Amino acid sequence: MATADEKIVLGSGKLYVDEFVGEVIPTDLLLEVETNLLGLIQGGATLEYKPTFYEAKDDLGLASKTILTEEVATLKSGIMTWNGNTLAKLCATARVAEALGKRTVKIGGINNQDGKQYVIRFVHTDAIDGNIRVTIVGNNQAGFSFAFVKDKETIVDAEFIAMPLDSEGTKIIYEEDIPTV
Repeated sequence: MATADEKIVLGSGKLYVDEFVGEVIPTDLLLEVETNLLGLIQGGATLEYKPTFYEAKDDLGLASKTILTEEVATLKSGIMTWNGNTLAKLCATARVAEALGKRTVKIGGINNQDGKQYVIRFVHTDAIDGNIRVTIVGNNQAGFSFAFVKDKETIVDAEFIAMPLDSEGTKIIYEEDIPTV
């Protein structure tokens, strides 16, 4: 049984993405707008934090010291509603052009890498227990794939790798509303 300040989190949410310029995460009101919605998602979102440790110890096991050597944070989600502009946010070499009622996306060419970083926010909305926000800064480094199948929607999988978003090395900002009793 959950205590008064613990939650049982059920459901998915929305994924917002915007180019990260400067050193300040945009406010909720600026980031969580329709134009920054990457697309409606299917299959939810997964946040993974994976630390790597190094342990030094003597041959007899009498002395040891363990230190944290690396941290990797990844935010994954399946995007169900998307277009060519979505692909541009998932691929550092994508170029989008629109003319004569057609959107053309060219992908590839190492010299076309844009070097952009994005602020990525997943928002889980819960009217009873309060909202949860997960924010990272990074980019999609896993590429993408999508399949056109006759009896299933086409989902584009995104896997954003977090970079430090401040001078403290923060990789994830997890915010939750605290329900009032």
